[in-house]
Amino acid sequence: MTLDGYFAGPGGDISWHNVDEEFQELANAASNSGNTLLFGRVTYELMAGYWPTPEAIRTDPIVAAGMNSSEKIVFSRTLKKAEWNNTRLVKGDPVAEVRGLKHGSGHDLTVLGSGSIVSQLAQDGLIDEYEILLNPWSSGAGKPCSRASRTGSSCG
Repeated sequence: MTLDGYFAGPGGDISWHNVDEEFQELANAASNSGNTLLFGRVTYELMAGYWPTPEAIRTDPIVAAGMNSSEKIVFSRTLKKAEWNNTRLVKGDPVAEVRGLKHGSGHDLTVLGSGSIVSQLAQDGLIDEYEILLNPWSSGAGKPCSRASRTGSSCG
């Protein structure tokens, strides 16, 4: 998130994201946590388009291994199929699906990005913990980060 509270700049720009040593340590741990990863369509397409590539595996092997081997769920009404390994496509209600997973899967759930999914889950009280990385940048505009927003924006 930016200093002024945005998780993406105008037009969804995230070029200002700061990938430093601290971020890398968090990414290494999170991607290999054994948690089930949850995505909306936009974030899923970004992640699936990068992490299985030879470049990702070469430049960031720890995170790539975790991302590629993790169980993943993508919520989308428009995707026809999810081809990234260990990914299940859910076309139904994310809130109902997550509620069921929290009561039965035995795995922790992690939402990466996916502001619309975070917003829906937050409105129904299904988020137990937020981990927000603060970037030393002021965007001035974009998609705001707000806990349990009723406007459809949340912290992705």
